[in-house]
Amino acid sequence: MPIPAPIPVPVPVHTTVGIIGAGPAGLLLARLLHDAGIDCVVLESRDRAYIEQRQRAGILEQSTVDVLRSAGAGERMDREGLPHDGIELRYDRRSHRIDFPSLTGGRRVMVYAQTEMVKDLVAQQLADGAPLFFDAEVAGIEGVHDVNDTATATGAPTIHFHHRDRGPATLTCDYIVGCDGFHGVARNAVPAGLRRTYERTYPYSWLGVLAQAPPAYDELIYAHSSRGFALASMRSPTVSRLYLQVPGGTDPAEWPDARIWDELDARLATDADPGWKLERGPVVAKSVLPMRSWVVEPMRYGRLLLAGDAAHIVPPTGAKGLNLAVADVVVLARALVQRHVTGSTELLDAYSETCLRRVWRAEHFSYAMTELLHTDPAHSAFETKLQLSQLDRIAHSRHAAAELAENYTGLPIAPPSPYAS
Repeated sequence: MPIPAPIPVPVPVHTTVGIIGAGPAGLLLARLLHDAGIDCVVLESRDRAYIEQRQRAGILEQSTVDVLRSAGAGERMDREGLPHDGIELRYDRRSHRIDFPSLTGGRRVMVYAQTEMVKDLVAQQLADGAPLFFDAEVAGIEGVHDVNDTATATGAPTIHFHHRDRGPATLTCDYIVGCDGFHGVARNAVPAGLRRTYERTYPYSWLGVLAQAPPAYDELIYAHSSRGFALASMRSPTVSRLYLQVPGGTDPAEWPDARIWDELDARLATDADPGWKLERGPVVAKSVLPMRSWVVEPMRYGRLLLAGDAAHIVPPTGAKGLNLAVADVVVLARALVQRHVTGSTELLDAYSETCLRRVWRAEHFSYAMTELLHTDPAHSAFETKLQLSQLDRIAHSRHAAAELAENYTGLPIAPPSPYAS
């Protein structure tokens, strides 16, 4: 069924907050600001169909679920999402379940695809939210230094963009928020001499598979195997989302369907259930995902603020990417509301430091999970034994299991804003 075209609306020439990128970060920030009475405009370079179809994350932390509900975007998630109370670890042909609620005081996660979250936020935005423009490619940003600094001020922060149907345009803003991902333009508006980048590239990738096959498991399975890592996930009761560790640079065409299923069964095998097999079905999509950890500091430069993948990327092993983006914009919305209501920039001034504390904890968790579960080509038998020892400790130590569960279900974001209407 084709997506109905939005009703044309004029492109504003000025707004309080200009948001670049209509991914989860940009859309949720627009919703939070709109609900607080702060005008904003969202510019997205792609069309609506593209952003609603690109396959991304599927695990929502407890805090992300709570934020979506409070923003009025949780109705379909609560109806169609799959609450999960744990994950299963498989290693050395053994199996151990991590029970989240008993280890975290009741916290859990929700399986709900990012594509569905984006659809919900787009529909909400177009129905009663701030202006959202698709096919609006940003060409550049200027004037984002502190406009109160009269020694350097040259005008209001400005976004230059080109709309597919309306041609070139400019949008002046009080603040600009870059939610345009790793390849976006926002981060490059921070002078190179002021940016610090931290990065780790992993010597393997993930082959991601979407299959029309009912999951033969109730919760996600993370498997350490001598053959490489495997993850059995899901998108719905009829659709499986599956991953295999593969060498970097792998061509998905090298992996026909039968090879994928056979390898998944081999890596997920457990002596606890020797006859266990995955439910097979047609593979409808497959792609190779490089593994990388990456952070840029600071996340604020003058009137420009970065959020989500524009500021940080994590390997997907810890299920943190989407949830970090949500945490960023919750902190940012709280700061912008304080500025709007009281005139104070206290929270805005602390935005980068506040977010980076949580970002680096999530980076560490994602790194630790990745190093724990994958077979590094450079590993010796000694290092493999260390991995198995740590997995065994998680299986037999409540403290170690609780550390994993607390990080997986999500660390606290921020207290509720006292300035919200």
